[in-house]
Amino acid sequence: MERLLNDDIVRQVKEAFDEQLQRPVEILFFRQKTGCDYCDDTRHLIEELAAISDKLHVSIYDLDEDKAIASQYHVDKTPALVIAGREDDRIIDYGIRLAGIPSGHEFSSLIQDLILVSGRDSGLSQPTRDFLKNLTEPVHLQVFVTPT
Repeated sequence: MERLLNDDIVRQVKEAFDEQLQRPVEILFFRQKTGCDYCDDTRHLIEELAAISDKLHVSIYDLDEDKAIASQYHVDKTPALVIAGREDDRIIDYGIRLAGIPSGHEFSSLIQDLILVSGRDSGLSQPTRDFLKNLTEPVHLQVFVTPT
């Protein structure tokens, strides 16, 4: 398969990763064998990204064959990415999910998510952290991005 990231993009991403990736990150990729137009391209993209830094690791799952793992991470569509921390053999889930291929503007979001998780810090202000600690009910927050 042809490379998705050209040399200039790889150089820029490598510079960002070398400067900002701090701790290991696990990318859990969920696919389906049929009915998933962008699964192959998404897998190829994250494998190219993981090759740029030894702090990035990829695990590949099938939504149909790995139902328990998909359920554990609340994944119900493909292609899907779970961006998690990795400490030895332990996966730390921060609730970051990407659905669909992260191309265009979503590619920048993916890079920032990887860097954010590697630092193990959300960057939120202390007042915001205090407010969130006092929430008593679950909050389901979704951000939708469309290519149009």
